[in-house]
Amino acid sequence: SRSGPEDARYARLREDWGAGFQTRLFAFLQLQAAAAAVLVLPILLAAHNREGPLGLQDALGAALLVAGVVGAGVADRQLAAFRANPATTRDQVMDRGLWAWSRHPNYFFEWLGWCAWPVLAIDFGGDRPWGWLALVGPVYIYWLLTRVSGIPPLEQHMQRSRPEAFARYAARTPVFFPRLPKR
Repeated sequence: SRSGPEDARYARLREDWGAGFQTRLFAFLQLQAAAAAVLVLPILLAAHNREGPLGLQDALGAALLVAGVVGAGVADRQLAAFRANPATTRDQVMDRGLWAWSRHPNYFFEWLGWCAWPVLAIDFGGDRPWGWLALVGPVYIYWLLTRVSGIPPLEQHMQRSRPEAFARYAARTPVFFPRLPKR
């Protein structure tokens, strides 16, 4: 049984794809499944790399994962507070906190979390060379976020919805990798 209205994203696809909706949705979901298969590989390799006690490499991997989760959470909370503030107008751009360092700090920290898996998976002693395949995770996520489904549509929306404020923000703030804010 359905518990509410159809998700707006799928409703939009149903409208855009018309009679071919079922077939195109199936293909779309198969692409998502393939992406998930690629992304599970680094985690699987990390899980099978270690025998014995945890070491410095494990601590570094854990630190990257924690930094990614915490950083993305902080960025999301900062953005939510900005949006919830009654003083925020529709033509403003969030440019404080982590958002002064990167136009997409939530995506940067998501990517950083994915960098933990190769650190955990790679066996620098050479006994398990397949651990290097875990690099596919951060490379793939970076590509998705910066070229496909993350940053491009968001930046296009910002350029359309608040062109002047976004142009000023973009001129002083890097797209992905954080750096000290320019004012």
